[in-house]
Amino acid sequence: MPSPQRLAVLQTIQQRQPIATPPAQKLDELWCQDVFSLEKMKAALPKEIFKSVQRTIKEGSKLDVSVANVVAQAMKEWATARGALYYSHVFYPLTNTTAEKHDGFISPQGDGTAITEFTGKVLVQGEPDGSSFPNGGIRSTFEARGYTAWDITSPAWLMETPNGVTLCIPTVFVSWTGEALDKKTPLLRSNAAVNKQANRLLKMLGESEIAPINSSCGAEQEYFLIDSAYVPLRPDLLLAGRTLFGKPSAKGQQFDDHYFGAIPERVQVFMQEVERQMYRLGIPAKTRHNEVAPSQFEIAPFFEAANVATDHQQLTMTILRSTAKKHGLACLLHEKPFAGINGSGKHVNWSIGNATQGNLLDPGQTPHENLQFLLFCGAVIRGIHLYGPLLRAVIATASNDHRLGANEAPPAIISVYLGSQLEDVFTQIREGRLSGSSIGGVMNFGVDTLPEFDKDAGDRNRTSPFAFTGNRFEFRAVGSNQSVAGPLVSLNTILADSLGWIADHLEPRLAAGESVESASLAVLQQVMEQHGNVIFGGNGYSEEWHRMAVEERGLENLRTTADALPVLARPAIRELFERTGVLTPVELQSRFEVYAEQYILAIEVEAKLAVQIARTQVYPAAMRYLGELAESLKLQSSLGMEVSPETSRQVASFCQQLMDLSGQLQTALDQAPHGTEAHLRHCADTLVPLMDQLRTSVDGLETLVDDNLWPLPSYQEMLFVR
Repeated sequence: MPSPQRLAVLQTIQQRQPIATPPAQKLDELWCQDVFSLEKMKAALPKEIFKSVQRTIKEGSKLDVSVANVVAQAMKEWATARGALYYSHVFYPLTNTTAEKHDGFISPQGDGTAITEFTGKVLVQGEPDGSSFPNGGIRSTFEARGYTAWDITSPAWLMETPNGVTLCIPTVFVSWTGEALDKKTPLLRSNAAVNKQANRLLKMLGESEIAPINSSCGAEQEYFLIDSAYVPLRPDLLLAGRTLFGKPSAKGQQFDDHYFGAIPERVQVFMQEVERQMYRLGIPAKTRHNEVAPSQFEIAPFFEAANVATDHQQLTMTILRSTAKKHGLACLLHEKPFAGINGSGKHVNWSIGNATQGNLLDPGQTPHENLQFLLFCGAVIRGIHLYGPLLRAVIATASNDHRLGANEAPPAIISVYLGSQLEDVFTQIREGRLSGSSIGGVMNFGVDTLPEFDKDAGDRNRTSPFAFTGNRFEFRAVGSNQSVAGPLVSLNTILADSLGWIADHLEPRLAAGESVESASLAVLQQVMEQHGNVIFGGNGYSEEWHRMAVEERGLENLRTTADALPVLARPAIRELFERTGVLTPVELQSRFEVYAEQYILAIEVEAKLAVQIARTQVYPAAMRYLGELAESLKLQSSLGMEVSPETSRQVASFCQQLMDLSGQLQTALDQAPHGTEAHLRHCADTLVPLMDQLRTSVDGLETLVDDNLWPLPSYQEMLFVR
């Protein structure tokens, strides 16, 4: 029998009434209803004004202030007609969250009346204080001025809540001196860097008509859903987003029966409402399904321009959390909310392309003949080999450390999986020959009524952190709670750098009269000789790969955030970002300081919670049970029964360990060293191991203490009762 508090929660869950499903609507009735899209602009703006806006979005030309005034008026009329009284310049600070300050359209008049007003200047520029956002030393606390600037390449939208409607305008956020304090500014710069170098290379390949080149992204989102009534009884879930203690349920994911199973009715109603909101906001949700772990699910969108996809990804996380509350659920986006079962990731599907050349990472049917693809793919291979540690650093968080390397996530060693067909092609290039490429063949099921179809030329590899999946790369190591902007910035930057390197080496060969084919293959052979070691198609979880990667191939295994974040301070990384114009040395240093501080704070919050829960909830419950055992032993002895105090000894031993370890953990918290890197190491090498040891004692007690006394909702309850 669960404790009275847990029993009350279970009764609450059983009495919940299902939320009514909204009336079904057709996709065209929902799509972009809450977005000030190009279609709505076209209908609302004068023809020449709309063409000017369109040129700015598609070609990157500057927006004229007079045009901004007309757009602002049309945007305001559209928003206020929908009931909006406020607007917000939305931006993404270095906290992986979304920031917004709401301002009213109201403009009081001298005669005591009020009108709605929204000018081009207000649309284009805002000035939030923002002094309390982390900045990594870019500015002092008293230097409060910061600016938001409208990002016209991503559409404005309406955020509708039961409390009203707000016009949301996507913006960048910079300091008074111009340094980027956000996630969007570097992403826009990285897209510009890719466009510049890709243009340069395509011209060398004989292309003359080249539309602006942009990166694209489709970010799969994994998450857990549990009943919200559990959360107040779990201080660790409430404040840290994950369970610090909890013995495994007798049944977990070992039967693989949840994966792709029938979606629970309550969850499907939730998913349908999420998708309805997403479609209204123009977010192309494409796939939904049960994930591997019990109570784990996934939603995946169709790919979009990386900048828009980043905005939409932040909106997706907001929608998931807010909609869950309406349904009496808690959406957990922590990478590892429950030990012993799969955690959650955010697989970032990334590619680059444009309107004239298409997807530049599409190999076509004969990749060995597709020189354009081979050069762009070769640039990716070079970039990942040179800057793999950077990719590990940008997905390094306290929460993602729990996930990387487990069965559902790739290892911390960054390698590239190409598939058997492409790996063979690049092996041929390395050996100085290029004779052809394999084909996938035909899939025959051996059943006459089932159709035959063409197989892909290569399988997929779920143990690879960076895998080619047909016409894009999938960066599988990104954490479920992260903004995708950081990984996209790094991928774009290393690609731009490598495209520039390839162009630099092609240029003199072409100038000397060498053919494009011969020069390109010679440069690609050089790429493979220097950087081919990063390609790996085997089992990324195996001990043999970990040994081979480090000892034979020279790849780095950065196991923890404390190992990975100092990569941002390396001269080669500083020069990379400075050379491509994506981040200044000051901006890069600020990110190291901010992300290090976030890691330290996250670990220390968890450590404080672990001490608190162990001492004030678990220990008293265990001691009460120990008292009951003692009384039981006395009674047994008085009745002449054979007495076995083994359980009492085990409970007493675990209680002693709990108090000893919680004391050591508290002492370690009180003795944190000075200096960022020393503090990082203290968290990773001292606090985390002590928390793991304390967990062993607490979980040991959960297996022994009377369920009626145990204060914390169990894994069995949280994962299977909803």
